[in-house]
Amino acid sequence: MVSLQTPLCDFGWKAPDFDLSGTDGKRHRLQDLVGPQGLLVMFICNHCPYVKAVRSRIVRDAKELLQHGIHSVAINANDATQYPEDDFEHMKNIVREWGLPFPYLHDESQQVAKAYGAVCTPDFFGFNKDLALQYRGRLDASRKDTAPEDARRDLFEAMLQVARTGQGPREQIASMGCSIKWKE
Repeated sequence: MVSLQTPLCDFGWKAPDFDLSGTDGKRHRLQDLVGPQGLLVMFICNHCPYVKAVRSRIVRDAKELLQHGIHSVAINANDATQYPEDDFEHMKNIVREWGLPFPYLHDESQQVAKAYGAVCTPDFFGFNKDLALQYRGRLDASRKDTAPEDARRDLFEAMLQVARTGQGPREQIASMGCSIKWKE
């Protein structure tokens, strides 16, 4: 497992479109997912200890952000040949087990992850209602272990600001996680 940090936010960068299969048996396009105030796109996977450490917080924050007009979507781009726990069937189990309140999509070709410049899991992209990037940072201070309950909710607070103003905070702390498992 290689730990990587994400690049910092490229404010205003436009979200690339996609059309991916979801664990719900439907196809999902970017334009169909955006909420009235924005969209949180998360690159996650099933096996990563960094994702596992924050999964309950991801679910909590996504549910709360819905109340502010921010929708969420998760995308798994890992090579399931090398990491069978990240295959589509396991993704379906994760939705049930973790209670994901958003679509969980499979980027089997890895083209979407490449278009977004995703580097690790978790990797968070917070867009405003015009799908202009406003946040590219961490969820909170968690790493492989969950941060204390009273840790600052960086992602949540940033996306609330996006919902209110359309702009993300200028100071952001990069996310850290396992490298995306690219196909050879």
